[in-house]
Amino acid sequence: MTTPPTAPATASPQETVRRVLLAVFALVLLVDLGSLVVDADKGHWIAKPLLMPLLVALVLLRGGPRLLVAALLFGWGGDVFLLSGAEWAFLAGMGSFAVGHVCYLVLFRRTCEGRPSAVLAPAYGLALVVAVALLWPGLPADLRVPVAGYALLLTAMAWRSSTLGAVAGLGGLFFLVSDLIIASGVAEWPQPPVPDVWIMLIYGAGQLLLTLGVLSHALPRDAAAPSLTVAP
Repeated sequence: MTTPPTAPATASPQETVRRVLLAVFALVLLVDLGSLVVDADKGHWIAKPLLMPLLVALVLLRGGPRLLVAALLFGWGGDVFLLSGAEWAFLAGMGSFAVGHVCYLVLFRRTCEGRPSAVLAPAYGLALVVAVALLWPGLPADLRVPVAGYALLLTAMAWRSSTLGAVAGLGGLFFLVSDLIIASGVAEWPQPPVPDVWIMLIYGAGQLLLTLGVLSHALPRDAAAPSLTVAP
């Protein structure tokens, strides 16, 4: 007697929606990058503000931590402010991102009981000191202290993200690199071709990896049905 073939497992509705959200996020990021390449401002202004809400929707679907939602929303605020080239908008955007980093720091502390890597601490500390020292002379005088304070928060977030594993740790590092490119532009350093493309590519990947890294630690692998509630 032969055993009847087993029917292939079908994805749950939640998993299907999760895949759709990730695919749409990738598509919107590609549209944003393409808009930057061809200098289509309208496409950039439409696509960029959609990125973080898509990740928020993913977190809400999975019932993820409130602090992750808050970090992404403050990231969205920074994205929107930085669409303007005005100095006040740059400061407002940096402030919004800074609050998001605080949310990440508190979240990492609550999510993982382990200690950050002692090996990475001096590496990130040295990177912070060197970056601020090199950027300082080229920054406008009124931006030097805010940028230095923001750099401290950003570096601490990137370092602490490593406590959640390689995925979140790489996300924190990507976030750090993308903002260093922005700061080097403000300091009028030589830039790579189409720097905004590199900034958005690395930043978008960073926020995605941070989100996936947090969700993999904060939620069980077999998370149940879709939920619009978020865990504390």
